[in-house]
Amino acid sequence: MDITTMNRGEITLFGSAACVMLTMHFTVQLLSQHLFYWKNPKEQKAIIIIILMAPIYAVDSFVGLLDFRGNKAFFMFLDSIKECYEALVIAKFLALMYSYLNISISKNIVPDEIKGRAIHHSFPMTLFQPHTVHLNQHTLKLLKYWTWQFVVIRPICSMLMITLQILGMYPSWVSWTFTIILNISVSLALYSLVVFYHVFAKELEPHKPLSKFLCIKGIVFFCFWQGVVLDILVATGIIKSHHFWLDVEHIQEALQNVLVCLEMVVFSVLQQYAFHFAPYSGDVETKMKYKKKE
Repeated sequence: MDITTMNRGEITLFGSAACVMLTMHFTVQLLSQHLFYWKNPKEQKAIIIIILMAPIYAVDSFVGLLDFRGNKAFFMFLDSIKECYEALVIAKFLALMYSYLNISISKNIVPDEIKGRAIHHSFPMTLFQPHTVHLNQHTLKLLKYWTWQFVVIRPICSMLMITLQILGMYPSWVSWTFTIILNISVSLALYSLVVFYHVFAKELEPHKPLSKFLCIKGIVFFCFWQGVVLDILVATGIIKSHHFWLDVEHIQEALQNVLVCLEMVVFSVLQQYAFHFAPYSGDVETKMKYKKKE
């Protein structure tokens, strides 16, 4: 194929396909390493679900590019797949942290040696919570519920959005209402994970959870906020359609999908280090190299 004879649409599609293949390559490589060193199924099942986030996002976005003139309900369905999987990943990340701490996620029993540890809330949570609370079974359960609420709200909002779109009852104010609700919900979930990390930072340090969290937060952050920015650019007329056969909404969706395909390559590479297989390999030399990279 001669790239010089390709138009911009074909080049965009070809480049996005290359990004998807790279994302799949890095993810399958890491996935196969974990499956080869299958030493801790409880933790590694959660890790596999998390690292699959990048290729699922990439493939989902590429499908949207293949039919970029599809109807709004189709694009909303594709977005819902990504965002519902995002909710699953956040829940699995919390479960992974519980597993590292050897705490039952259902019982929320706080070990005696860390019970009473101070939790410092920041604004705007201080509007609803005291600035300082102490770790106990209730506060730990609260952090879990703050995370899990997004796991429930995201699929419900997705189903409502798709239904309203199909019924033709989806004015712009409804779109912004869902955007605000989901923004608050995901922000609360990510905030609770940050608080959880700070509370158990000492105990979690050997597992390097910060790099893992940043990979997840990075994907969530880029996908969500670039979507909001594109909405604003369309609403203000900065992004316009110059084709009678293609409206501005389709251009917006195409831009979002291209950006996601590019970003997932970066995150699939970062996951190679954040979710490295070395802790499960039993190879001391490999572990030492892994620690040096960290």
